[in-house]
Amino acid sequence: MIEVKHLTKRYGNHVAVDDISFTIEKGKIYGFLGPNGAGKSTTMNMITGYLAATSGQVLIDGHDIFEEPEEAKKCIGYLPELPPLYMDMTPKEYLDFVAELKGIPSKERDQMVIDVVEFTRIKDVAFRPIKNLSKGYRQRVGVAQAILGYPDVIILDEPTVGLDPKQIIEIRDLIKMLGKNHTVILSSHILSEVSAVCDEVIVIAHGKIVASDRVENLSKYVSGGNTTEFTIKGPEYKVKGMFNKMKKVAKFETHSSTTPDCVDVVATTRIDDDIREGVFRACAEADMPILKMQASTLSLEDVFLKVTEGKATDHRPQDDDEPAARGQAKKYEPVSVEELAERKGRRH
Repeated sequence: MIEVKHLTKRYGNHVAVDDISFTIEKGKIYGFLGPNGAGKSTTMNMITGYLAATSGQVLIDGHDIFEEPEEAKKCIGYLPELPPLYMDMTPKEYLDFVAELKGIPSKERDQMVIDVVEFTRIKDVAFRPIKNLSKGYRQRVGVAQAILGYPDVIILDEPTVGLDPKQIIEIRDLIKMLGKNHTVILSSHILSEVSAVCDEVIVIAHGKIVASDRVENLSKYVSGGNTTEFTIKGPEYKVKGMFNKMKKVAKFETHSSTTPDCVDVVATTRIDDDIREGVFRACAEADMPILKMQASTLSLEDVFLKVTEGKATDHRPQDDDEPAARGQAKKYEPVSVEELAERKGRRH
């Protein structure tokens, strides 16, 4: 669906995105995760064609975003971090206008706008000025414009920034619903958000991809294998002797348990090995009951810290779109309605 090949963006001597490559498969929700200043927004802007790359290629359904922008952009719906809304319009007026700019046929336009309004649950505010809406509703209007035309790929850049907890939950639910019919790329630095809604995670730090996989697989990759926790009733020397004899156990640690007459064990194997059945049989033969057997995985927070630690440098800018000297994030300021209409007229 999307192929990113050796994508690089430089601002003078500063490298914001450093030769990254990855593939986005159809029908999944991807989390593009990284700390502030990692290069997430810069990458999103290049994927959508908003920002030119210094070098590299982005293919969207086989179309190069830089060489065939019109064909490639037909496959994309984009919600930037600051939605380009027109505050004096109502959501209905704004969506009608966006639908016209996207070239949606007039006979389909009205029903599509109605469907999008229903899907994003903004029907109750559809005829209020956008400037009078809460930030949560404005984000919903932004999502609505992104899915007009039903593009295959929906790209959302920091969609829950500045929202209250209730609004965050509502936007996450909306993203999950989008994932049923679209490929979704969600850029965020909020770990719980990515963990809650995403199938795959791509971690970026200082312009480089440092990890990419499913969350549970990332945990195994970072820890170096499968880790299982046991609480076994029996003397410690006997428990140690049992684990020493197990060939699949790469390493193990024993600790005094809070449960009387028991030993806590943390055992690690190679990624492809599972020792749970073997431990069960060995304990049964040794007459040592297992009171606890639990696979242990690192949280996304643990994974994130481990794959990004040691990569920070003092000279990196705080904003991932501009050099530090510019001092503030790039703004997505909409041009006037008249200018956009004039541009559309020139294209036709």
